Amino acid sequence: MNLRATMNLRAVWAIYRVEMARAFRTVLQSIISPVISTSLYFVVFGSAIGSRITEIDGISYGAFIVPGLMMLSLLTQSISNASFAIYFPKFVGSIYELLSAPVSYLEIILAYVGGAATKSIMLGLIILATASLFVPLRIEHPFWMIAFLVLTAVTFSLFGFIIGIWAKTFEQLQLVPLLIVTPLTFLGGSFYSIHMLPGIWKTITLFNPVVYLISGFRWSFYGKADVSVGVSLGMTLVFLAVCIAIVAWIFRTGYRLRN
Repeated sequence: MNLRATMNLRAVWAIYRVEMARAFRTVLQSIISPVISTSLYFVVFGSAIGSRITEIDGISYGAFIVPGLMMLSLLTQSISNASFAIYFPKFVGSIYELLSAPVSYLEIILAYVGGAATKSIMLGLIILATASLFVPLRIEHPFWMIAFLVLTAVTFSLFGFIIGIWAKTFEQLQLVPLLIVTPLTFLGGSFYSIHMLPGIWKTITLFNPVVYLISGFRWSFYGKADVSVGVSLGMTLVFLAVCIAIVAWIFRTGYRLRN
């Protein structure tokens, strides 16, 4: 059956364009601010800690933290972009017009999550280009680097979509990214290898799901990983499947959409 006949691609494209246009209207907040913040992390951590730790696993410290910084920005921005995109129509009441329009739930998800993921991937690539000005980088597995980049952006955009539907206030919208995701990213090996931790702390760290994302992403750059690449990919796919299942349940039950 023709895809164009089974899906309202015009509606998907219209919502997607609106989301991308919003990013370019607020380019200072959406792109420039995260790039500057990440660059400051790079300068501060690279200078302060890099003078004491010159190499980790044969990789210069400045180059070692680049995948972690990219992942930090990718996670927070994917969640932020997607959660605000769906929360704002709820806040102003236009969500009811969207739900009553001839647009399926799948098309709504494709448009909003696609827009959020696209913005996050663009931001990640800009940060990668910026980091290359500071340190020499190499990407040993470019296909897997793109694969981890896209999978992580889509997965956490779905997660942000869930948060946007769950949140009742702007404060709740920021609760999970600020109090949960950002600390987990800092403690997930963004700025160090978990092999540097004492035994008990290394074991505890393995319960942090962000460890597997950062480890797999870093492996795509340098061929070095704290955990098995297969496990990293598997954990990413599991989290993606969980997010898809939750979103499907939300639309099936109308959780916080019908009232």
